[in-house]
Amino acid sequence: MRESWTDERLDDFRVHVDSRFDAVDKRFDAVDQRFDAVDKRFDAVDQRFAAVDQRFASLDRRVENGFSEVNARFDALQHTMLQLGGGLVIALIGTIGVLVGVIAG
Repeated sequence: MRESWTDERLDDFRVHVDSRFDAVDKRFDAVDQRFDAVDKRFDAVDQRFAAVDQRFASLDRRVENGFSEVNARFDALQHTMLQLGGGLVIALIGTIGVLVGVIAG
């Protein structure tokens, strides 16, 4: 069962469709406003991440300084061990020399 479409019915349909699209446009305007609010929130988050980046940079510098101090302490320990080992080798050579001198003499 099909009704015929008169010019008057087509005009009514056009007005009805236009009013529906106007409602859709209003809803999209509301969505656009919400996206603007989200964009502002992301800007705030970006600023907070910038602060976090600064804190990580500070932490990185502190860790690097700590490792530098540890490396310096290991270098000093290695230097001390070399001196002590060298002293022991010299003392051992001296002791062997004295023993050879006592046995030979």
